[in-house]
Parts: sequence; structure tokens; C-alpha cells
Amino acid sequence: MFNVPQTRSLILNLLLASDERGQSARELIASCALFAIRENSVRVALVRLTADGLIEPAGRGAYRLGPRAAVLADDVATWRSAEERVRDWTGGWTVVHVGTLGRSNRVKLRARDRALAMLGLRELERGLYVRPDNLAGGVEEVRSRLNRLGLDADAAVFVAMDFDAQREARARRLWDGEALTQTYRSTRLELERWQAQVESLDNETAAREAYLLGNDAIRLLVFDPLLPEPLVDVNERRALAAAVRSHDQVGRTLWRRLSLARDNADHAAAPPHSLQFAPHPAPTRP
Repeated sequence: MFNVPQTRSLILNLLLASDERGQSARELIASCALFAIRENSVRVALVRLTADGLIEPAGRGAYRLGPRAAVLADDVATWRSAEERVRDWTGGWTVVHVGTLGRSNRVKLRARDRALAMLGLRELERGLYVRPDNLAGGVEEVRSRLNRLGLDADAAVFVAMDFDAQREARARRLWDGEALTQTYRSTRLELERWQAQVESLDNETAAREAYLLGNDAIRLLVFDPLLPEPLVDVNERRALAAAVRSHDQVGRTLWRRLSLARDNADHAAAPPHSLQFAPHPAPTRP
């Protein structure tokens, strides 16, 4: 039913959920063990993530997010208030032109593509990406956010009006609005069904499934294009967002309960200052 998360992504999520003090290697190993990830795999991932600058030491044997991950983490963390980033659509299009930018630097190219995807931009013509101009703050805010996420500073970002009829029609077909609406609805129903039977699960199973379901749902919101009516059913998207916020609270409660159980077990055979289990993880980074 559920796929085992990638070790790197799981570690980044766990650190995203923690404060600046980060978490110890022991805590991270214990959390990953819940997903049948071996200690050696965790230690190898920690070394590689540190080398990549995505995490950094935070005291003896502890880690926190590094500077390379911090900006993306801050943006991902805004999923709870995504609906506050939209405004009424008057028919214009936000446009990003990247046709003149280089494509040889793979790191920059991945960052560019991720930034465009996170703001819901789709390619209308070669090198020309568009989305409805319905994001709060207008093109200035879009440009600023794209640059923070990795879009080249010299990329052209502007608003276009009055596309010809053919381009207007093609632009509106870049997203499958009916499929998006159905995904909102089916994901919400899945979360609601799971919450209805969660009390029948043991602590570890409940915490693990809460993470996996929540991770997928949060990722959906992080990469949602925030399209306006009539391209999608906005009410279904808002209902999903409310369901995910509710699920997140349930997940946090489950992980605290598991932490207490683990901590009590450790106290029976370990010194009083033994480490606690990890808190409820946050969304996977793209």
C-alpha cells in the first residue's frame, strides 16, 4: 500500500520539522528504522547530504538543515497558507522566458525547472512558460520567489494580455483541471477514511502511515499550481487543504505518543538523559 521513502528525503523532512538545534544521528536512525531503513544507510546518507551542503553539523553528533536547503525549506513550509497567495484572475498570464538561458549547468537547470514547477508554470512554447496571473503580489512577487528558488536572475518575467485565440486555448489546456479537481477530492477522501480508523492501529503503524499519507498530500499542495476558476474547482482544493492541516495535527499527536512510548522504554534500560524519538516530519523536498 505504501512505498518506503528515500533515506535522503526522509532525513531532510525530519530535519525540516525540527528547530535550529536539529536532531542527533541516533534520533534520525531511530526514525528511519520505523520505515525499515538500516542504520548504515542512514549514516551514508548523512555523510552525502553534508557533502552536498544540504545539512550541516549542529553540535556533537547532531545535524540541521544547511544553507543550500534553507531557502527551499522556507518555501515548502508555506503550504498551510497557500490559499492566501491567490487573488481573483482577470485573464492575464504570468510569463517566464528562459529560451536564451544556458542549459549546460545541470545543477542550475534542475533548480530552474524546480522553481518553475513550484509556481505552477507550464511551457506554452519552447522556452516560454506561463501560468494564470492570479498570485497575490503580482509579477513582482512571482519574480522574487522564482529567483529565491533558483531561477536565473536575468530570466524575463512579465505579464501578457490578449493572447490570440489559439494560444489562449492552448494555454488553458496546459493543465488538466478535471484531473486536478478529482485528485483533490480523492486525496481528501483517503485522508478522511484513514483518520476514521486510525485508533485501530498500533502506535508504530499509525505514525508510519500518518507520515506517508501526509507526505504525499503535502507534496501535492506544495506543487499545486493554484489555478483559478474556471480551470479547477477551487472549493475542492480548499477542502483538501483543510483536510491536510487536520491530518498534520493528527500525525503530530501520533508521533508525540510514539516518542513517549520510546522514551519510557529507553528510561528502563538507559541513562535518564536518553534521546527522544523524532517529531512528525514535514513535506518532502522536490
